[in-house]
Parts: sequence; structure tokens; C-alpha cells
Amino acid sequence: MKNSLYFNIKVEEGIFEKIIAEQNTIGYYALPDQEISYLEDYLADFKSKNDYDAIKDIAIIGIGGSSLGPKAIFRALQGIRDFDKRLHLFESTDPASIRSTLNKLDIKNTHFFVISKSGTTIETISVYKYVLSLLKAKDISLDYRFTFVTDDGSKLEAHAKTFNSFVLHIPVNVGGLFSCLSAAGLAPLLLVGVDIQRLLDGAKAIKKSFFEDGYIKETILKKATYYAKNSMHYNINTLFAYSESLDSFTDWYVQLWGESLGKKQKQSSINVGLTPVGLIGPKDQHSFLQLIVEGLRDKSVTVLKIENFDDKIKIPAITLKELEGLDLMNGIAFCDLINLQADSTIEALLDKKDIPIDTITLQHIDEENIGKLIFYYELLTSLVGQMMNVNTYDQPGVESGKKILEGKLIEEKKTFPKKGK
Repeated sequence: MKNSLYFNIKVEEGIFEKIIAEQNTIGYYALPDQEISYLEDYLADFKSKNDYDAIKDIAIIGIGGSSLGPKAIFRALQGIRDFDKRLHLFESTDPASIRSTLNKLDIKNTHFFVISKSGTTIETISVYKYVLSLLKAKDISLDYRFTFVTDDGSKLEAHAKTFNSFVLHIPVNVGGLFSCLSAAGLAPLLLVGVDIQRLLDGAKAIKKSFFEDGYIKETILKKATYYAKNSMHYNINTLFAYSESLDSFTDWYVQLWGESLGKKQKQSSINVGLTPVGLIGPKDQHSFLQLIVEGLRDKSVTVLKIENFDDKIKIPAITLKELEGLDLMNGIAFCDLINLQADSTIEALLDKKDIPIDTITLQHIDEENIGKLIFYYELLTSLVGQMMNVNTYDQPGVESGKKILEGKLIEEKKTFPKKGK
């Protein structure tokens, strides 16, 4: 993984020491170093109680941090290999989405993950209730049909213990947004067939490089300092990923960045934040790139490239009548074309000289490189949060909306009989 900056800035003094101190209380920093024997034991127990080969589908019932991380990792790897099992996600209360996902499942041969750190997430529990009712209506055994991933001692864990199921815990000091390298992400990925140790090895490589003065330290400190110092000017951060396989990664980044950094400053009523935008090249060259190049100068850009694609299919050497001028692309591999398009976007942005830009280049897509990318962005988020003087790990704005929803549900319940429901 290479990160090249096309801007320069003096690193804020003391920020590295603050991150070192933060490791004592914030649990995600320790996840790359975790022993996965507990997950190996879980897998062995799972296989002893289920016909593992008969299971065709793994379905996650979760929202936000409980679903976006494993989805991003699976989606990236899905493009380079075939997995024995399919991964599906119930991450919305949209009834059309719920039905559409159910229609893709072989429900008799599906294992469900119910993931909620608090154990009381309304969206998650509502969908879980519906799935549970369907299984009961079809007289499908519930024995070890579910794995619940939640806080130790949560009400969801207490519920899980009322019937035969599996329970895994999210470490108490790991927030939901930063939980994809915990059991919340690793367990479903393990069942699907992802090499989770290599995923952690990639994250560990970035951690070691940063904390032991490796290649990534100075670059990421400068990048974070630039974002924080210019947050009132360049307040939109755009991630332009040149691979369709990274579309769910950009979704994960948007939530991580938006929910972690959009806050009131500590001991202050000043609102700050950086608005994340996830784009996929080259298709978004034909929409959002125009806004970046000639629109308001309020956006920084990170171009995410893959150096080596596994697929080497080429454009056929065919001449089309009236389109002879386009023969210049004949014989070029699509993997080379997409990187030429990325390089052209970079050059167009650099020509403007007033658009902050950097590039991240992954050597290729595999578990190790995706693990690097995940931990890189978690670390970058923590650094920017420290410099912007916000609590990166809480979500008071989200919590206020949850409380309002609970009140509306109470009022809705009161009118239930009157509506004839």
C-alpha cells in the first residue's frame, strides 16, 4: 500500500503522543493483534452443531457499523475469488429491500447473524422479529440457526440464551463504527470463507508502520493535519475509488468519516465536521468530476487505485465503421485502461493547483491489502478527530434521533386499536 500526497504541511506537534495515549482506552487499536483462537473454537462448535456444507447463505441482520464493514470486505474479495457461501445483508427497514433479500436466500439453508452492540437497535430487532416469524411459520428449526454478536451482558445476549444459539461479544471499548475487525465482522466473514488472519495481518502491518516510525507515519500525520487545519475551507472529503469492487468500502468510509467527525468540539458549542463523499471511477468521472474540477473549491480528493488486477481481459482489436478513430484502444487490457483513467483524473486535478489531492495505491486486492485499507482509515479518522478536538467515538446526534423514534413508536402504539391494526 502506497500513499502519495500532492500537498505539504507541518505536522501538528503532540498529536502522535495523543494517539499513543488513546490506545489505553480505545479498543480498536488492539484488534489487529488479537488471537483468533476464540473464532476457531466458534467455527469448530458451529460445524459440530450444523451441517456446514449444506449451508448456502450467510445473512447479517444489522445496520451501520454492524453491516458495512463485513459487506465492504466481502464485496472487495468477491471480485477475485468464488466463495462457497453467499453473504446477504438486511440493513434497512424498507419492506421492498427486506423481501428482495429474502427472495435471494435458500432460507432452510441459511445461517443468520444478528449484530447489535447495544443489543437494542430498533432497526435490527424489527427485522430479526420478522425473520424469526417466517422461520416459525415454515416450521424451520431454530436450533443454532442464529449467531448473536453484541455487548457482554446485553439484553440481546439474554434473549439469545433462551434457545439454542451462538453468542459472540464485541469488546466493551470498541465502538460500533470501529468494530469490523472484531467478532462483528470477522465471524460472518470466517463462515463465508475469508482468511481473517490475513485480514488482521494487513491491519497489523499498518499499525506497526505507524507506531514504529514506518513508511506510513509521516504521510498519514501530514494528511490528517492538512484535513483538520483546512476543515473550514476544504470541508468536503472525496474518496474516488477506481474499482467497482470497492463500492461498499466507500459506503463504509462515508459512515466512519461522517459519524466520527461531525460533532461539537469538546468543551465548546462550535459545530465542526468533514463531509464524506464516496465515488467510483470511471463512472463518476461523468458526473461528480465536473463539480470537483470547475465547482467550488471546498473539496479535497483521494484517488484510490489498484496496481494489479487479477483479470487481464483485453479490448478486442476490432475496427468499427465510422469509429476508426477509437482504434487507439484496441488490444489494451481493461485493467490498464481503468488505471489510465485514474491517472488522467489525477493529472486533471493537479493542473488546477488549488485542489488538495493524494493517492492511495493497493498492490492488488486480497485480504491483507483490504485489512491495511480498513485500519489506515480508522487510524486517519482518529487522528483527524483528535486535531479537530471532537470525541471521535460517540454519536450524540444519532442517539437523539433514536430517542425521538422511540417516542413516536410509543405514540403509534397508543393509536394501534383505533387504526384497526
